[in-house]
Amino acid sequence: MLTGCGSTKYDMPYEQQGSVSSYQLFNIANRETIDPFAKDLCVTAKDVTAGGPDLQQVGAAALFDTKDLETLYAKNAHNQMNPASLTKIMTALVALKYGSPDDIYTASENVLVTEPGAVLCGLKPGDRMTLDQAVHALLISSGNDAAILIAEGVSASVNGGTGSVEEFVELMNQEAQEIGATNCHFMNPNGLTQEGHYVTAYDLYLIFQEALEYELFNQIIQMNSYSTVYTASDGSEKTLEVENSNLFLQGTYSVPANVTVVGGKTGTTNAAGHCLILLSRSSSGASYISVILKDESREGLYTDMSDLLSIVK
Repeated sequence: MLTGCGSTKYDMPYEQQGSVSSYQLFNIANRETIDPFAKDLCVTAKDVTAGGPDLQQVGAAALFDTKDLETLYAKNAHNQMNPASLTKIMTALVALKYGSPDDIYTASENVLVTEPGAVLCGLKPGDRMTLDQAVHALLISSGNDAAILIAEGVSASVNGGTGSVEEFVELMNQEAQEIGATNCHFMNPNGLTQEGHYVTAYDLYLIFQEALEYELFNQIIQMNSYSTVYTASDGSEKTLEVENSNLFLQGTYSVPANVTVVGGKTGTTNAAGHCLILLSRSSSGASYISVILKDESREGLYTDMSDLLSIVK
């Protein structure tokens, strides 16, 4: 018997079961040896809510113990939903995989994002930033223009030519498949609402855990604020100062006494509601990944996340 995370046991827990992602097997030597794809991952095929909070106003939520590989809570974890700016975790992952922090990218006309309410760093065509600077802006302030700069710059490095958002999105979807996040599909690098752009809470766990393999990602998601100087199109210097949109890091909201929020990513659009993914640690040093999608309000999001973290061991 192989055992997936949670209390349920399966004869073959990692087989593809309907639309549930990350249940894959790699067969070796005429099936005599089976290497489970998810052997180092938390796995859940259904809701796991017993003993947890009653998160009625959220679309999906999950809490994973990354040390003991146990799913402590799961509500609609495999439902395909709009992720808003949690998309930018995948953008950062692809950027750090294919690019170098010292790479310098030049902004095109496409950084002039005009969607009402979209968070922007203020990039103008011709402005130049390193990938390091752009990923900071992407993850800390959730700059949608920084996402475009990264997408075009990284795809140009990988494919040659001028690069494009479409080429970068292909890399995003390719990477998602490679890490087992098979229930998501990306249409852009910033998470602005677009038909065919969706992810699941479980796939976000997979993507976030993969991104945590990069030290720069770990450093950035823990930062309260960031200040840098980049180059304008006319060669002058421009200063960018941003604060983290994660209100747990800002101290606006609190978590249970035995839990410390290490870092994470926020996301909000009208279609996606209020979204948040976190890396946290318990007083015993164990690490946890938690995610909430489509909460009804910002205050409710942080209250619900705190309630979710209350079941941390």
